[in-house]
Amino acid sequence: MNNKERGEEIRRQIVSDVRYHPADIAQHIATIFSITPQAVHNHVQRLEQKGWLQSSGTGKGKQYFLGDIRGHKSLFSLADALTEDVVWRDHYSFVVDGLPENIVDICHYGFTEMLNNVIDHSGGKHVSVSVLRDKEKVIIIVADDGEGIFRKIRRLCNLSDERQALFELSKGKLTTDMDNHTGEGIFFTSRVFDEFEIDSKGVRFCHDDHFTFDYILESEFSRNEAGTAVYMLIERNSTRDIQTVFDDYAGPDEFQFNKTVIPVRLAQYENEKLVSRSQAKRVLVRVERFKHVIFDFVGVSAIGQAFADEIFRVYAQQHPDIVLLPVKMEPNVEKMVKRAISSRAAI
Repeated sequence: MNNKERGEEIRRQIVSDVRYHPADIAQHIATIFSITPQAVHNHVQRLEQKGWLQSSGTGKGKQYFLGDIRGHKSLFSLADALTEDVVWRDHYSFVVDGLPENIVDICHYGFTEMLNNVIDHSGGKHVSVSVLRDKEKVIIIVADDGEGIFRKIRRLCNLSDERQALFELSKGKLTTDMDNHTGEGIFFTSRVFDEFEIDSKGVRFCHDDHFTFDYILESEFSRNEAGTAVYMLIERNSTRDIQTVFDDYAGPDEFQFNKTVIPVRLAQYENEKLVSRSQAKRVLVRVERFKHVIFDFVGVSAIGQAFADEIFRVYAQQHPDIVLLPVKMEPNVEKMVKRAISSRAAI
């Protein structure tokens, strides 16, 4: 370990332990790292200047406390008996202490949902977890070295490729373990944060409230690189509330997740047009699990007659108990959808 890495380790330990040693943090850290209290004091001053610590009193009565900027990062072995709630409580909850309740709830929910997915499904050996709070936002990153989420879903659900696995995730209620998971965690986590990304095996899914639609990009990671990385960001002044998000996806007077919004644009591979029945059937996979399905056509300039007919006439006739609602349509899209709906009504 070089001097820079050792210095970073010392400062991480100071931030982690200052809550329990406000009056003797220098001596406490000096004992752990076998260095002088003066050397520790230099690190303490640096942290105070950057806002990670604050102090009160003078001389021997001086005490140190956590500042407004906080963070913690650790690497955990998945061979250990990890539980997401204990990891949060023992290692990370202090980072968001003092923030508005809705922000704390969102961070707690996203952290525990994503870490639980890694523990139960990744098949990896290690998970790296980072939570950082600065003056404007909180960022959570959970990265494992397992098989890769999209590849595993593709394999176990017999899908055509990783992009199809990602598209299914965007609908919600997708799980490879029905006995132990509802498949709602990733879906709702992506909706409660301002920014949410999953990066795995050459494919990256991005949901950003600043943009009109979700999108798929080529990953910065190699397709041969192990694991999955999940990135979550919430602005500290966000007024979003978890219960409100849950309610948005429940049907009228019901307390279950029975509504989904399908971003149709994600079904397009590169520059292809949505024209065929097979493409429509890909969009309709698992739609029967919901009672209200909203097809969001933002970013789709045109669709084919067969594509529209398969969804809004054929499927609609076969599933009269499911409400299919197209929204945000360009004129060419709306024309095809209306034509399919009219054909259904004429029968």
